[in-house]
Amino acid sequence: MVPTNLPEPELVSASASLRLNDATDMRYLLDEFYSLYRKIASGGSPKIRSHQRAVREAIGRVIRANPPISLRSPDRLPVTDHLRRSIDRGMMDQMASMIRALNAVRDQLSWEYGYEKVPKGLARKYGYAEIAGPKGPIQTTELTLGFVLFAPSCTYPAHAHNGITESYVCLSGAVSENHQGVYTPGSMIFNPPEQMHRITVSDIDPALLAYAWIAPPEILISNTMKLGKTK
Repeated sequence: MVPTNLPEPELVSASASLRLNDATDMRYLLDEFYSLYRKIASGGSPKIRSHQRAVREAIGRVIRANPPISLRSPDRLPVTDHLRRSIDRGMMDQMASMIRALNAVRDQLSWEYGYEKVPKGLARKYGYAEIAGPKGPIQTTELTLGFVLFAPSCTYPAHAHNGITESYVCLSGAVSENHQGVYTPGSMIFNPPEQMHRITVSDIDPALLAYAWIAPPEILISNTMKLGKTK
């Protein structure tokens, strides 16, 4: 049965005494996100290059602010049965450094759907874990960073983000967006605000992607996940 009313993950630590520089593995993971958005190719696109710079600058501000860490109860979803496979495959590719940093905190991650009503076909094939953002565990309104995991043969329905510039970096597996091109480890998908996008996943392996959202703080704070075109 598909969950229709998903509670927020329980906070197990939200003390101002625990900050980013005290959480060594989280800090290293944030450093990996910075490095990822510095090294990955922009393909000559000024828009993508500008987005990458905006992500790096936002991460830099987060690091300098040394924000609080709110560790949440680790939550699993059916799709996280595919996480080990994704990590194993990612260790063999050019994204290995990011994969190792993710692996160091995997037992602290809270995997979510993000939707109040999850389509039946998606409930066992999708989940995401936020790393930095309004919901933490790295508490910030500068940007949102996290990971999304797809099971083999998953189709993530068409949707768009109001006021949010989004990018995915493929860490493991292979996906296609809007049936236009195939993205493998080390490649980036860029979605400007309001752009409809639909993701399909290889039949053979799961796909693990890192993501970044750039938007004004009030949009990041109030964002609600909806399938279909935003209003």
